[in-house]
Amino acid sequence: MPLEEILAHKKKEIERLKISPELLAPPPLPTFKRRGFAAALRSSGEIRLIAEIKRRSPSRGDLRPDLDPAQLAASYETAGASAISVLTEEHFFGGSLADLQKARAAASLPVLRKDFILDETQIWQVAGKNGTDALLLIVAALSEERLKALLAEAGRYGIDCLVEVHSEEEVDVALRADAEIIGINNRNLKTFDIDLKTTARLCNLIPAGKVVVSESGIHSRDDVAWLQGLGIDAILVGETLMQSPEPAQKVRELLGR
Repeated sequence: MPLEEILAHKKKEIERLKISPELLAPPPLPTFKRRGFAAALRSSGEIRLIAEIKRRSPSRGDLRPDLDPAQLAASYETAGASAISVLTEEHFFGGSLADLQKARAAASLPVLRKDFILDETQIWQVAGKNGTDALLLIVAALSEERLKALLAEAGRYGIDCLVEVHSEEEVDVALRADAEIIGINNRNLKTFDIDLKTTARLCNLIPAGKVVVSESGIHSRDDVAWLQGLGIDAILVGETLMQSPEPAQKVRELLGR
């Protein structure tokens, strides 16, 4: 499923969102404190794991369509995950904001809304107390101007952003936008090919002080140890967990526990 097709569908969805009565204007700024996503990922020698809740994938089809987001989130926390990622894209991934809310209510970990965020209305959707702690922003899906605007709007609401890159040029864009958390996606969003060496190629371009996350293609404890040797702060693992008979046990295995 090409990225362009997903984005075209998302833009139509956003046009419908913009006429929702509750999203015609920005919501009030928060008076509560969010769970710190960036802080949870800052490694002090031990790599951190973001465990994903994902029903379906365009490339793999159904992964775990009948999953219980609350049960999974609670088990991920017990197993040692540092944060939780929830796919909320409905049309291609089978997710929903309800999955996000159930997962966040069941655990005390910071939660990432993983979706194709293109517009401020999508931030306003999750700006309330029962919303999210972090958002995914994909450089390949945004102009540099849009990326900066969305980072600023998320920041107004205390929401951290995981800024995803796949190439040297995209790293440059993320750095110019002053992204604090940079996720290196080992999956090429145009071809869906996965190469873990993408992280090795790009991580040295990211200066100290940034939080660096490796995403996709992480299957084994050996993969995790190799990434830790590169100095990566955290990993985001989705399909490997969803395809495991015991996702929580797989978290422990990946972390060497």
